[in-house]
Amino acid sequence: MNTKRNVRVSILFISMCIGLQLTVSPVLNQIQEHYPHVDRSMIQMLVTAPALLSALVSVICGWLVTKVSMKKLLLLAAGIAGVTGFIPFLYDSFGLLFFSRVLLGVAIGLSSTLNTAVVVEHFHGGERVSAMGMQAATIGFGYLFATTLGGIIGNFGFQYTYFIHIIGFVSLFFIWRLLPDTGRKRVGKAEGIKMNAKVYRLLGLGFLEVIFLFVFSTNIAMHLSGKLAGNSSVAGILIGVFSGIQIVAGLFLGQVVKYAKQHTMALAMLSLSMGCFIILLKPDSFLPLLLGAALCGISQGIFVPQIIFEATSAVKPVAAAMASALLTVSFCLSQLASPYVFNNVSRLVWGSTTTAHVYMLAAVGMLFISLLLFIARIRKRQ
Repeated sequence: MNTKRNVRVSILFISMCIGLQLTVSPVLNQIQEHYPHVDRSMIQMLVTAPALLSALVSVICGWLVTKVSMKKLLLLAAGIAGVTGFIPFLYDSFGLLFFSRVLLGVAIGLSSTLNTAVVVEHFHGGERVSAMGMQAATIGFGYLFATTLGGIIGNFGFQYTYFIHIIGFVSLFFIWRLLPDTGRKRVGKAEGIKMNAKVYRLLGLGFLEVIFLFVFSTNIAMHLSGKLAGNSSVAGILIGVFSGIQIVAGLFLGQVVKYAKQHTMALAMLSLSMGCFIILLKPDSFLPLLLGAALCGISQGIFVPQIIFEATSAVKPVAAAMASALLTVSFCLSQLASPYVFNNVSRLVWGSTTTAHVYMLAAVGMLFISLLLFIARIRKRQ
């Protein structure tokens, strides 16, 4: 019993490292003003830049667990997460800031992949669905902590958000103290690490969800208008709600799946579409923006743990880390592509790039894909 409690606490601190990806999201507007010569898409990529290395690290991680224990890899991840917060203080340079964000991808790639692998290793059967939901809740808490604190202290200067990375060193301590070291994974020659067609279909679905999902966090700080324009505290609160609601969604994932069944992910996509529509229509009104942020957060809080559960359940236990790694790669590539895809499509369709255009694309596109998924799963059941 104590072992599982320690594992749950360890998962929380692994998730805190993942949450560091969004620390600069509430202050993107300030960073744009500080580096006016830098292209808007590059500023937005400070949120998605970790995906550059996360994708590569995630693939390697699926193989690394057969050579090095998960605990040692997670300790490395936590250490890197802490160090990357202090690299930008060496010199005031956008290039150095961007490099630190890219390097953070090593920590996020390891943490995202192994967080799921830890759940798969220590929880089984129906207990695993609840554990996946709990994991999603802790990731939501990590995002909530990073974004809310980032929005508050960002009012004193966007550089202060870098200090939030101290949580990496705190996580290192708790992972070292609490997470059992189960050694490296052993793979029999006949067993191998194999994927199947279902996993590859889920990879494509995950890519589509996340490329639309990251429209929220990369655009919300720049989308605020009227009296809310340029207010990093408001942006931080909205991203905090987006993150915090994932805690609730994750904790109730088991109940959601019980009633929604095979339509769980389609409903999550529909929630994202509704959230983007509300944000599009009310950029100057705080309460509607809160509702929009919550709907987007519910989407991530339900979709991500459910698709991870389906992918890891579709393969043998020894291949679960690789299935999780491939999903992480899919998520990373879609995060990385999101700003460029939506800004360029907006420019192509309307002749200019605005956050309103981007949210319109996300709302309509996600609505269309969710309806297709509903239809596909109904036909599959017939």
